[in-house]
Amino acid sequence: MHIPQILVVDDDLEIRKLLARYIKEQGFRVQLASRCAEVRERIATNQIDLIVLDVMLPDGSGLDLCRDLRSARSRIPIILLTALKEDVDRIIGLEIGADDYLGKPFNPRELIARIRAVLRRGEDDRSAHGGKGRYLFEGFIADPSARSVVGPQSGSIELTSAEFDLLLTFLERPGRVLSRDQLLDLTRGRDGDVLDRSIDVLISRLRRKLAESGANHIFKTVRNGGYQLAAKVTYLDQHS
Repeated sequence: MHIPQILVVDDDLEIRKLLARYIKEQGFRVQLASRCAEVRERIATNQIDLIVLDVMLPDGSGLDLCRDLRSARSRIPIILLTALKEDVDRIIGLEIGADDYLGKPFNPRELIARIRAVLRRGEDDRSAHGGKGRYLFEGFIADPSARSVVGPQSGSIELTSAEFDLLLTFLERPGRVLSRDQLLDLTRGRDGDVLDRSIDVLISRLRRKLAESGANHIFKTVRNGGYQLAAKVTYLDQHS
């Protein structure tokens, strides 16, 4: 049985020790880092299943590091730790590919809940969709078991875990108008705040990436309603 390994990145020694002890008590393996350079070293030499990443680090910004990892096509899920009132950091973090965020100070139990939720999304998708086939829409093929999207023009579309989860939510409910609250519940497994802009950010990112591959107007914004997938969806390779 694979035991997920969590990389905790924070420049505060006491916080690292506290989180390492608590995360280990919850049944995970833990790696620690205090600098951006150490993160790259840990990723190169260990199998990391999720990164808990502080935004403020001594040799650079956690936001820049997150952007660099996504640019290098790393799909390791990332949970950002941000100052409680720094909403701009949270939005930017989601824009550049973070899967979730948690404001400081926080209860370690909430961090564990977020870690489990992010890891579970990937596991649930692989098991639940393994025999259900792929989705065809606007010339794109989305494969839930491989968590991949291939475009009609430019080949593979690089999506973060959160982006793929959101796309899959729409593909499973073609034509339905989904509110922000519904999307937060379906993709993040927890109650959402109607003022939370994370869904808007993810929609914007998906629109941009799909448009760059030749598909415009995939998502329709419904006034006072939410969002709707405007493309026809065909199910491929379905098994009875």
